[in-house]
Amino acid sequence: MPPKPSPAAAAAKHHKPYFFYGHRKPTQNRPTVRGGLFSNRLTINPAAKTQPAPYDDSLDFDLQNWDPDSNSRPARDPSREFFSEAKNLSPIARYIVDSFRKHGRWDTQVVGDLNRLRRVTPKLVAEVLKIQNIDPKLSTKFFYWAGKQKGYRHDFACYNALAYSLNRTNQFRAADQVPELMQMQGKPPTEKQFEILIRMHCDANRGLRVYHVYEKMMKFNIKPRVFLYNRIMDALVKTNHLDLALSVYDDFKKSGLLEESVTFMVLIKGLCKSGRVDDAIELLGRMRKNLCKPDVFAYTAMVKVLVSEGNLDGCSRVWEEMVKDRIEPDVMAYGTFITALCKGNRLEKGYELFEEMKEKRHLIDRDIYRSLIEAFVINGKVGSACDLLKDLITSGYRADLAIYNCLIEGLCKHQRVDRAYKLFKVTVQEDLQPDFITVNPILLSYAETKRMEDFTGLLDQLQKLGICVRDDISKFFSVMVKSSNRIMRAWEIFNELKLRYHCGVQCYNILMEALHSIRKAKKALELFQELNDKKLQCDSSTYSIAIQCFVEIDGVEEACKWYNRTREMSLVPSTMAYYSLVKKLCNVGEIDAAMMLIRDCLGNVTSGPMEFKYTLMIIHVSKSNDAEKVVEVIDEMIEQNCPPNDIIYCAVICGMCMHGTIEEARKVFSVMKGRGLLSEREVVVYDELLIEQTKKKTADLVLCGLKFFALEKRLKDKGCKILLD
Repeated sequence: MPPKPSPAAAAAKHHKPYFFYGHRKPTQNRPTVRGGLFSNRLTINPAAKTQPAPYDDSLDFDLQNWDPDSNSRPARDPSREFFSEAKNLSPIARYIVDSFRKHGRWDTQVVGDLNRLRRVTPKLVAEVLKIQNIDPKLSTKFFYWAGKQKGYRHDFACYNALAYSLNRTNQFRAADQVPELMQMQGKPPTEKQFEILIRMHCDANRGLRVYHVYEKMMKFNIKPRVFLYNRIMDALVKTNHLDLALSVYDDFKKSGLLEESVTFMVLIKGLCKSGRVDDAIELLGRMRKNLCKPDVFAYTAMVKVLVSEGNLDGCSRVWEEMVKDRIEPDVMAYGTFITALCKGNRLEKGYELFEEMKEKRHLIDRDIYRSLIEAFVINGKVGSACDLLKDLITSGYRADLAIYNCLIEGLCKHQRVDRAYKLFKVTVQEDLQPDFITVNPILLSYAETKRMEDFTGLLDQLQKLGICVRDDISKFFSVMVKSSNRIMRAWEIFNELKLRYHCGVQCYNILMEALHSIRKAKKALELFQELNDKKLQCDSSTYSIAIQCFVEIDGVEEACKWYNRTREMSLVPSTMAYYSLVKKLCNVGEIDAAMMLIRDCLGNVTSGPMEFKYTLMIIHVSKSNDAEKVVEVIDEMIEQNCPPNDIIYCAVICGMCMHGTIEEARKVFSVMKGRGLLSEREVVVYDELLIEQTKKKTADLVLCGLKFFALEKRLKDKGCKILLD
């Protein structure tokens, strides 16, 4: 008697395997498909399937340590993305998509995999085309291959899925051709297909494409519904194509459809946005007559559009229409209009509406208070602004830091710094975390009135609050030196503060640049010397300002020395430092050094001076030894509003000495003299520079020849040392 099978074996025999778990017996209608979970395709990383990756704690997300610019993001795994999407697909769809994933392009292998299937249904085609990360080339090829099956016809779902697939990959122009494809294949498109295209273009803000689809819809003799008309006109209005929207509205009226409130509001907002308030009010009257009276939300939407365009006159007209219709404005309408009036310097009207809100006992927002307070401060009515602050606090609100900053600045402008300091202490008590914007007006007032004890006391208080005083001091000086009348006062304050607080290189740079701007180069160089004595690490801005100061006091050698030291430290001077040094070298006749600096500047600075660029052009044109071509370059400079100066004339001298002759250079100077660009004295000076530069070039050529033929020793023996020197 045979042994009785175990319960586990009996359960396994009773359980009939199917496609999800493995091999299934093939039939006439189902091909043989072998494999595991999805198909017979191998995964990209087989080891990952058998041995899962260990859990890494470093991959846990921590918001505090999140860096948006970090590139240390986990790499994308295409196989994992495929399997996550394939869970929701039918088995045959998984097989097809897996074939696409394995081969990556449409070829005979993909066709061979598809031919193993007896046929595909329209439902299956639509399911494959709806997958997000499928290549559009593969999806269109698959769509075409499925359409060639015997007795097969695509349904509407297939065409819709094809349009979505093309639009996902930004091939919306090809998606617009789907209706023609449907017409060719004997499946005339309906309104639904055009609605899909219009909705896709509306979401991407492609107004002209929406109108293109609408015209195509008219050619197919398909009449849109009111909803679709509204969608088309709204897309055209949002993309600033109001004329096209009005033409669509004309077609809407010719078709005999009745407007909805949405129809009117779309056009009214478009007219308001383009500034055609009269036409908008006329359309409002038509809406009032044919449909219903506009409500407060419609008027508020109009006010918002007009405010965004800065059309306060139009806002006032719409507000009057709302009052005529006996519509009670809500808090949103009041707040929007009052804020716009305050920003548009119409404080009286805004405060009048504010009083109207109080009479009607509306809940006044804190933003309305802030707008009115800022407007009062700008108009010099600080007392009224303080009264509004009291009203704000009594109403149960807590003033924010922006309101206090505005009031402190207004009080300091009207020499009420003590009251401003009291408000500052209120911000500290309220734990509003005051910053530099809060204390800067108080510091400026203390500095102008020479109240240094209060000045330093405020800085000490900021240190106790944990605010970086070093950064605030540099910001304070950058604000103070904006006015040339306060630069010397800023220098005096700096001399007092540097003994008590650590002033960084940035403060020195700000004051050095300010002193140089008012022709106080020696005082700026004193600060530069102080920086060197303290052995602070200077930056390129410090050396650039020092070079300009040395040039201003005729210290060309010192300027060149610090320029060389700057380049040794791999720093690049500023464009103004290059320009001032080159101009000074041209004035003292050091033309070769100036030309070398010009090349160095253009090689290190992204946008060099216009004179430097034309200098190289003049030297290049001088190779032709033609004065007329050089004059043409100078004429081009004058057309570009760049009159010639010492740098350009020295470029003419350098170019003609290297490539031309003295006579051609003198022709250029004579032409400039004839045009009134050079005086007689300047022509004489440049002629002397031309002769001296020619002698230098000639001596350099002779010396090079002697060195080449090794004749230096013979000349030294004969006593010809002058030429060698």
